Amino acid sequence: MTPQIGFIGLGIMGKPMARNLHKAGFPVMIWNRSRQPMDELAEEGLIPADSIPTLAQRCTVVITMLPDSTDVADVVNGATGLLRYMSPGSLLIDMSTILPETARQLAAAAHERGVTMLDAPVSGGDKGAIAGTLSIMVGGDQAAFERALPIFQAMGKTITYCGSSGAGQIVKACNQIAVALNIAGLAEALALGQAAGVDPDIILRVLGGGLAQSRVLELRGPTMAQKTFTPGFRARLHLKDMNIIQSTATTYHLRLPFSDLARRHFQMLAERGYGDLDHSALALTVGHVDA
Repeated sequence: MTPQIGFIGLGIMGKPMARNLHKAGFPVMIWNRSRQPMDELAEEGLIPADSIPTLAQRCTVVITMLPDSTDVADVVNGATGLLRYMSPGSLLIDMSTILPETARQLAAAAHERGVTMLDAPVSGGDKGAIAGTLSIMVGGDQAAFERALPIFQAMGKTITYCGSSGAGQIVKACNQIAVALNIAGLAEALALGQAAGVDPDIILRVLGGGLAQSRVLELRGPTMAQKTFTPGFRARLHLKDMNIIQSTATTYHLRLPFSDLARRHFQMLAERGYGDLDHSALALTVGHVDA
């Protein structure tokens, strides 16, 4: 039997993810704080909910795609949160990027109410969300992962079971380290080459043909060279992720100096008022200094 899916959070990533679930044949009920994306998707056949409790009561699987740990905790376990209304045996899938400890705490709270919860953050940006080619990293009960696999396959291409609750968020933190440092390295490479008068297209072509080749280079290189930072993933959200990384590193008594340097540059970007630009706008913190 095809499950009724509830989807909460229709931002840059959530809206195309919900759309792809609908295209795959799942009945999808939606809720979002602002009405406009709900109205847009309703015209395509998705079902708007009048409240979170209504969605929770009518859906056997609920997906959340929200900005931060506190947002997820409130929607899942707040005074009018999902766990107050979801039926025992239901499945809750959080696809946001949050603190691993928050993921574990919410999974434990869900278990007490007879609900199974998976943490399943994603990578791939808005392009991956639109194309349905996201990388999805999943933590939680393995049987629940198998149950959710057809749902994940409607949104992603690389779907990996990572371990117990919180493991998906740990792997996402690892992903965000690599992405941030790739962006930082590419920003400096372009800055140096352009300062010396080399055509950025030549720089990108050479980097793409050698060991420096990466998805960051492929997807963000041309726009970084043109200094075009239309958001696919907002810089302020990557700053949030870098804060998660530093907090998690502290938990495990690790020192991550390069991640912390990238975090401080994302912080600088946000303080300059550029937090809603794409995370590749980290390049704006790289450039000439006074002699």
